[in-house]
Amino acid sequence: MELDHDQQLEQTVHDLVNFINSGQDDEFMNRFTTLHDFEKGQVYAELPENIREVAWRIMDDETLATIFDNLEIDPEEIVKLLEEMPAQKGADILVAMFADNEADLLQAMPAREVAKYLSLMPADEVREVKKLINYEDDTAGALMATEYLAVKQSEKVKDVLVQVKKQAEEAESIIYVYVVDDEQHLIGVVSLRDLLTHPDDMAIDSITNTRVISVKADSDQKDVAQVVADYNFFSIPVTDNDHHLLGIITVDDIVDVIDEEAVGDYSGLAAVDVSDTDDSAWHSAIKRIPWLMTLLVLGLASTALIGMFEHTIRQAPILAAFITIIAGTAGNAGTQSLALAIRHFGNGSDQSGWKNLVSEFISAVVLAVTAGVILFVVTILWQDNNGLAVAVGLSLGLSILASSLLAHLVPAIMNRFDIDPAVVNGPLVATVCDWASILIYFSIATAMLGQFVGK
Repeated sequence: MELDHDQQLEQTVHDLVNFINSGQDDEFMNRFTTLHDFEKGQVYAELPENIREVAWRIMDDETLATIFDNLEIDPEEIVKLLEEMPAQKGADILVAMFADNEADLLQAMPAREVAKYLSLMPADEVREVKKLINYEDDTAGALMATEYLAVKQSEKVKDVLVQVKKQAEEAESIIYVYVVDDEQHLIGVVSLRDLLTHPDDMAIDSITNTRVISVKADSDQKDVAQVVADYNFFSIPVTDNDHHLLGIITVDDIVDVIDEEAVGDYSGLAAVDVSDTDDSAWHSAIKRIPWLMTLLVLGLASTALIGMFEHTIRQAPILAAFITIIAGTAGNAGTQSLALAIRHFGNGSDQSGWKNLVSEFISAVVLAVTAGVILFVVTILWQDNNGLAVAVGLSLGLSILASSLLAHLVPAIMNRFDIDPAVVNGPLVATVCDWASILIYFSIATAMLGQFVGK
């Protein structure tokens, strides 16, 4: 019977531990090197600490760099794994890693640890990694790698192919070769396919595509991800304001960005951090308690609002039966509108803010009229009271309209002030929509009380 991935991982870890415990270091390395790079990171993180202490001693720096490049755990946990080794060994591994991953790891360390590792690295490596560390988080500069292949436009195809072979082990991606001038300005790009399908003596500038798409180092990572998705690139060059080539961002980093943004959106909409799905029940509860208690307090405000209309409810107790459906439906409409707004602003749609507001208004009107009419008909059939049916149907329609517009305007205003709309909390917006719907409902019911009480 074929094992699933988790079972295969567990079996591999078990076998490797046995190899180390029985002194079969060569067998350990033979088995380990057959793993995919991603699996190497998974397996290494799962090994017991005493086994890792043997493992890193028998591995070369390149193998360890591959492991640390592919570890899919929190950066703080990766730092702990690095600190299991002598400082010089850790510094050598950092140097052998891809520059963007190296910078991410250094940024996750305390300042004194960063200083320790930098003091043990070659000066040119320190200069490169410091440039990356200085870029703001969530920008193209923080994402980019500096291991890329750039050639001069005067070179021949055969010479470039030699460089490709020579740098294949070091470059993070060699699908594209970037063409620069003597001052490192980005001129164009040549694909590996073009290199392989043109004569060796042909000059590179004759097959260079000068219509190259690039991003600036300070570009937001979401915008970079959108460009890569639109053009189906495997990598994209990063330049400064003077169009000097600084580095490249590869598609694997873009996938991480998309996942990170999706996690952020889900966390905001649900008011809970969904990034760690392996949390224990206790830790999960601890994380969720603060927002849940906050929402409980805000929910009590909804109860207080209803209490303000106690006199109206006493005269028409049937009104209490419609509170849940009106507030709940309006809240659901608001959550839908919020999700669409966050998606819209996150993707940087070409439509203007006003066009989107008008579009949302039209959609909200259609939803409001449809839901209001349905509730009107149901109330007529149930209570046979025209005045009550008009009151609850109108209340539901206006509540949906107000909630939809409110939920759209909040992220729109935040986007206007360059604040990420994804931080808008879904349950919080739903609670505010509850307040609005309760006020609308009981204000209309109070005003129309004479139309249905005693009918």
